[in-house]
Amino acid sequence: MICPVTDLAQQLINRPSVSPDDQGCQELLIQRLQDIGFTIERMPFGDTLNFWAYRGTGVTFALAGHTDVVPAGDISQWQTPPFEASIRDGMLYGRGAADMKSSLAAMVVAAERFITENPEHKGRLAFLITSDEEAKATNGTVKVVEELMSRHERLDYCLVGEPSSQQRLGDMIKNGRRGSLTASLTIFGTQGHVAYPQLADNPIHRAVPFLQELINTQWDSGNEFFPATSMQIANIQAGTGSNNIIPGKLWVQFNFRFSTELTDAEIRQQVEDMLKKHHLKYELDWWLSGQPFLTCKGALVDAVVESIEHYCGYKPELSTNGGTSDGRFIAKMGAQVVELGPLNATIHKTNECVKVSDLQELSLIYQRIMEQLIK
Repeated sequence: MICPVTDLAQQLINRPSVSPDDQGCQELLIQRLQDIGFTIERMPFGDTLNFWAYRGTGVTFALAGHTDVVPAGDISQWQTPPFEASIRDGMLYGRGAADMKSSLAAMVVAAERFITENPEHKGRLAFLITSDEEAKATNGTVKVVEELMSRHERLDYCLVGEPSSQQRLGDMIKNGRRGSLTASLTIFGTQGHVAYPQLADNPIHRAVPFLQELINTQWDSGNEFFPATSMQIANIQAGTGSNNIIPGKLWVQFNFRFSTELTDAEIRQQVEDMLKKHHLKYELDWWLSGQPFLTCKGALVDAVVESIEHYCGYKPELSTNGGTSDGRFIAKMGAQVVELGPLNATIHKTNECVKVSDLQELSLIYQRIMEQLIK
């Protein structure tokens, strides 16, 4: 017999909700939450569906997640259709199985059990769900948070269901994330014939010393919570495709994943100082997609650690590694934020999957966290 978590996860996977097209996933969740007494606020922004749901009053514990998924990619590489959930050898397959429809199913079923057992719970249980996390992330959680903050909504604790586990369920939780800052830099020269370099100015040649310094710079040493800030060049383009033309400009894009040891303003200033030092003609655009955030030990971390230890028999590692998540927006509300979900080994890959046995256990962990915080 299929457990309730697996059944709901399959229903969600069967909806091809490639970001930001929700394909009815949220209405499925909304109906389940309405049935157990949640007040629902639909918050659509632009092309994105979002909702905020809550039950009870007082200290607020929210569960956050996204119904959207990345595209399936090459369908021929999937053993079974990506949007037709299937179970083989104890594994649930389908796009979104790990990131993060199984987490959503585990959250909702945990809430159903918690409220059945604690109909008069003392705090407020809430859900913050978006369909715009995997793509632009401009009309999703960030907009909902702005709306909630504008009316001074209370949010004390938030658990984001991102797939945080590494080798076994619950072996790692994310209690923070690094900031992300991207630079789009154009360096200008003078186009000309490669046979007459004295009549041109090659921006590639001019840029090399700057790029070498950019690569070799140690931005900081990190701290007890964060690894050292890293810089990676992601894209670089120049030239017309001809082998006899010196290009007139070079475009390069690079990204910083930065710790709390640095601010984005300090990074920008240091990069611009380098550009001036190398006497480059340039245009520079910055995109800050998220500030670093950190939840130190406290009621939420303690509840998550205890619940994992209770069901799994081991303590999780606290980590701030990895990419960005919607936790960066939620942290602005002053809430303690952690991320806990299934194994991340197959996220965004073909044949994405999770262990069926992990799903029920994850839901029990979520329920126990609710009991620790708002019972």
